Amino acid sequence: MTNPDLAVIILAAGQGTRMKSSRPKILHQLAGIPLVSHVLATADALSASHIVAVVRHERDAVAEVIVEQLPEAIIVDQDEAPGTGRAVELGLAALPSEFAGHVVVLSADVPLLDAATIRGLVSSHELGGNKLTLLSAHFADPTGAGRILRSSDGAFEAIVEQKDATADQLLITEINSGVYVFDATALRDALSAIGTDNAQNEKYLTDAAAGIRASGGRIEAVSVSDPWLVAGINDRAQLSAAGVELNSRIVRGWQLAGVTVHDPATTWIDLAVTLAEDVEILPGTQLKGATVVDRGAIVGPDSTLTDCEVGENAVVKRTDATLAVIGANATVGPFAYLRAGTYLGEGGKIGTFVETKNARIGRGSKVPHLSYIGDTTIGEHTNLGAGAITANYDDITKHHTEIGSHVHSGSHNVFVAPVRIGDGAKTGAGTVVRKDVPAGALAISVAPQRNIVGWVEEKRAGTASAKAAAAAEKPDAE
Repeated sequence: MTNPDLAVIILAAGQGTRMKSSRPKILHQLAGIPLVSHVLATADALSASHIVAVVRHERDAVAEVIVEQLPEAIIVDQDEAPGTGRAVELGLAALPSEFAGHVVVLSADVPLLDAATIRGLVSSHELGGNKLTLLSAHFADPTGAGRILRSSDGAFEAIVEQKDATADQLLITEINSGVYVFDATALRDALSAIGTDNAQNEKYLTDAAAGIRASGGRIEAVSVSDPWLVAGINDRAQLSAAGVELNSRIVRGWQLAGVTVHDPATTWIDLAVTLAEDVEILPGTQLKGATVVDRGAIVGPDSTLTDCEVGENAVVKRTDATLAVIGANATVGPFAYLRAGTYLGEGGKIGTFVETKNARIGRGSKVPHLSYIGDTTIGEHTNLGAGAITANYDDITKHHTEIGSHVHSGSHNVFVAPVRIGDGAKTGAGTVVRKDVPAGALAISVAPQRNIVGWVEEKRAGTASAKAAAAAEKPDAE
């Protein structure tokens, strides 16, 4: 149910120069989704009546991600005036003029903050009758963050930015997280009075606290016990650290839900992944995107699955797969490469050093080893010998190969598409299939073998091979 007295403003305008990237900082990914998407999900979970995102750097790319995830979000462009205070001022102006509720301000580069923590902050705000309630945390290394100044009795006094802090103030470890709940009217009044008289010549949102306090408004700083909840991402080192922390929480969550993870340190699971009970994940495994793994399946070791479906009791070993469907009780790998469009039926097999692409392999069918199967449909209970290749490209277009059910091919077969192999057909070793094979037929393309006796001794006289052949032709000494 939507809360008519709650609005959210997300600050998403920054360039993030410390990332040293052509991609906007907030579009860098964490657990499979952009940083800003984590914050959008949290904002959405608050059931606010209005969600506003203030954008500037790479405006179109950022706005596209926001609107795709939250179509109802209001996009506001920050103007030339710098600073978080100006950004919130523009976001506030996008709300209905009569809005007089609570305004939650979030930063798009603080991805681990959850909705429950913000709900608690809003509750403290309401119970205390506050005009401003902010979230703080104690950091072992607070470098770069604004410090919380408190009176001797612990009451909030002010926020001082790093570049404006005195030497004593820099020793304070309690930092301002950049997460706030404002009374909308108090925020409007405070923002109108903020100037740019500071080291950065910016309109600081933190200066709103001073204005609210000067007008007699109550301010409270609520400290969280878990600093990771408010950890901001400014560079790639921080992105990596946050990724490790979030992944450890995701893995632990799945372990508590009944998934066996043999080595959490080498197992990576994206947020959108779904795992059933009794799934077993071996070391060195990455489950990415919207991958779904059903009950009893075993994945790994050393496997990467992206946007895949793995059926019940399937086994996937040392495999790289993208947009593939693996049926129940099927086996894949080791050293298999499943490209987009691969479908392996129940009880089927894609074996060692096999690459598949846009291939539908039916129930109980097997491609055991050393093969490439692309743009192909295979029926049920068919077995392809080692070295099978579907040659599906004639340098102009792709062609399709159709192999029926209960087909058995010999080793080192090439199926030159377009071609169809009928049900129950057989092919001999080394066959190049260029024409359709009727059901139940045997296809061979091997010329009769011809042995030219004495060729080596005649054509390669004096070589080790010739000497060995001559010795082999002599009768036994006895």
